[in-house]
Amino acid sequence: MELLTQIPDALELYMDGLKSHDIKKIAASFAPQIQFVTPAKSMGHDDILAFLSALYRGFPDWSYQHEPPVRREDGAIGVKWRQGGTHTATLEFPGFDTYAATGRAVAIPEHYFYYRVEEHGLTEIQPDPVPGGAPRGIFEQIGVELPPL
Repeated sequence: MELLTQIPDALELYMDGLKSHDIKKIAASFAPQIQFVTPAKSMGHDDILAFLSALYRGFPDWSYQHEPPVRREDGAIGVKWRQGGTHTATLEFPGFDTYAATGRAVAIPEHYFYYRVEEHGLTEIQPDPVPGGAPRGIFEQIGVELPPL
């Protein structure tokens, strides 16, 4: 993988939106056909935004740090993220069970998320499927026995 010298505007906007919990910025970074892809499930535009909104309500101190972006041979851009926070409020993801605040600190293992970026914004987000990685690891660390993602 090679270090990127220029981060695409849409990815930079997305990364800034994550770090500031700014759902409008995150939404503005997406192409209409955006997909968040995990081995268990894919989510589109509205589902991604609902998931992040719920995450930030349940974990108001959720934080992100990252390494400089790199480009894979297939053109995808990789960002190695470190993220976590404390579950201090109810976690209510649309379509999932509700989880009362546990007070547990969650620390997601450092891992890559890969992004596809086209003219109109991000078209795909795909995290490396690592044990304890996001989004599944969030549920696991607050004690959900059969995480939905």
